[in-house]
Amino acid sequence: MTSIHPTAIVDPAAALDESVSVGPYAVIGPHVRVGAGTTIGAHAVIEGRTTIGRDNRIFPFCALGAVPQDKKYAGEPTELVIGDANTIREFCTFNVGTAQDAGVTRIGSDNWIMAYVHVAHDCQVGDHTILANNATLAGHVHLGDWVFIGGLTGIHQFVKIGAHAMAGFASAVSQDVPPFMTVDGNPLAVRGFNVEGLRRRGFGPRRIAAVKQMHRLLYRSGKTFEEARREITELADSVPEAAADVAVMTAFLAGVTRGIVR
Repeated sequence: MTSIHPTAIVDPAAALDESVSVGPYAVIGPHVRVGAGTTIGAHAVIEGRTTIGRDNRIFPFCALGAVPQDKKYAGEPTELVIGDANTIREFCTFNVGTAQDAGVTRIGSDNWIMAYVHVAHDCQVGDHTILANNATLAGHVHLGDWVFIGGLTGIHQFVKIGAHAMAGFASAVSQDVPPFMTVDGNPLAVRGFNVEGLRRRGFGPRRIAAVKQMHRLLYRSGKTFEEARREITELADSVPEAAADVAVMTAFLAGVTRGIVR
């Protein structure tokens, strides 16, 4: 049977797998769905139309599924969807989406989300990310897979950060960050590319060399954005091993809305 502490308040309409554990004084609302093996810590509040997958660890005092911090929100039936095997540490706040976007705030799987992280309405967070303490995602932010966000870093509304990118401690991210790049500071600047992270994920020398060339074209060659985009596209033919990486970069650059940090 589901392990629910006697002091927890769980709405009878909530759907919790029989293997879910709920700690003391937690509060779970009627539209919440929680998958197998997930643990919910003491004093956590999970409300709204929130769906949580399998094997998540939700630590004490989290507030998940509250209404957006958006004055336009008028009670629409929007959602928060969280995948599997995430670690969500103390005092995190994740809001549901808004009708002005897709209506869903989405967290992927296998993410390591540290204390006091805020994920605002309509954010889309991929898989295998790390968000360090007090990282703050404003509304409509998109993070790709394997992104690392340093502690005390703030990300502006509608910013996109590409896969394998890294933002350092206490950065102010107000423009899109292309995949693989390493940025930090206020004002934000590109410091290089995430070579150590790529090595840890099994990127071989040819793939890393291709990423280095993409960095050079965007940031060291003096070319315009469009010139760099064209030459990056051509890398897929000259380095077939990196074709998928080139595709990730070209797709990202085609969808830039706020301009890239340069």
